[in-house]
Amino acid sequence: MFQPKIPPMPQPTGPVVPPAVVAPTTVTPAASTPQPAPVPAAPSRPAVQLTPGSALALVGGGTAVVLVVGAVLVSMLLAVAITATSVAVCAVVLRSLLHRR
Repeated sequence: MFQPKIPPMPQPTGPVVPPAVVAPTTVTPAASTPQPAPVPAAPSRPAVQLTPGSALALVGGGTAVVLVVGAVLVSMLLAVAITATSVAVCAVVLRSLLHRR
């Protein structure tokens, strides 16, 4: 009952053709190609220099991002809390209605 039932392998129905024989070929080396000329190294980029104004803008932008993400997360948490409270109130009301019967 618990033994797996393996279907038999189907036998080929058409004529069986043997595989074609491939004749070996000789490999001839190609003519050597000249080496490409070395590419001069690009000058390194200068380091980024922060001015007081750009540093202040960077700090302000980071603060704004943190505040926006925090507000979104707090609003999502508040939505979950309100939903859980309403479900709990519905459960208490249904329990009291069913208990009176």
